[in-house]
Amino acid sequence: MTVSAYLLDVEGTLYTENGPVPGAPEAVQRLRAARVPVRYVSNTTRRPRAALVDRLRSYGFPAEAGHVLTAVLAGADLLRHAGIRAVAPFVHPDALTDLGEFDLVGGTSGRPLPAGRPDAVVVGDLGDGWTYDLLNQAFRLVADGAVLVALSRDRWWERGDGPALDAGPFVAALENAAGVEATLAGKPMETFWTAALASLGLAPDADRRAVAMVGDDLWTDVRGAQLAGLEGWLVKTGKFRAEAFRQSRVEPDRLLGSAAELAP
Repeated sequence: MTVSAYLLDVEGTLYTENGPVPGAPEAVQRLRAARVPVRYVSNTTRRPRAALVDRLRSYGFPAEAGHVLTAVLAGADLLRHAGIRAVAPFVHPDALTDLGEFDLVGGTSGRPLPAGRPDAVVVGDLGDGWTYDLLNQAFRLVADGAVLVALSRDRWWERGDGPALDAGPFVAALENAAGVEATLAGKPMETFWTAALASLGLAPDADRRAVAMVGDDLWTDVRGAQLAGLEGWLVKTGKFRAEAFRQSRVEPDRLLGSAAELAP
């Protein structure tokens, strides 16, 4: 089947900390010039959507706010539909902008916790910002009954100086300690794919095989997309590791050297 639309991961797929993947901006420009719909889908929780748009544009990618979907925005949508108002955020302070509609307390919000616990604990990638006290605060709130929302369960990402822990291990620690299961907001949740398809103008029951998810994560991007009925394409950039790929038994629908190989 011919692919008629693309969902593109950003970090590790379109760019790294060293700048854009060579040839990737031009490839996406060609897709847009050929009127092939493109959406940028990211599990990053370190920056708000506006910052992602600015970064993509600075690297030469055609990007508009409505074409960028993030795990933080997916988390906000999840909280909104659940009727949750009071939230303890454990995400990078830069990303708090996209959670601004909620009553943010504790965590990285800079505001003290109220006498009663918040309704939800939201966990993203804090990187070096994690401390024992922050992790313990999140644990206590969840153990006291706050809903645990994981913006991402990604285990690691490729930083400029090598692999770095992502949000997943910290979510797992909280689940283990509190004896609960987190609600996931970002990729590869079905609600995330549905929102991405809706942004392309596709109905939930549309033929998803006409849409390709392109990313550097074997499980979140490739296998997650395949299980949701989309094509899963893997790029050999970012966190790609040849040995891990061989051992995974995941079979991407296409294996690309990089996003530069994308074509209308």
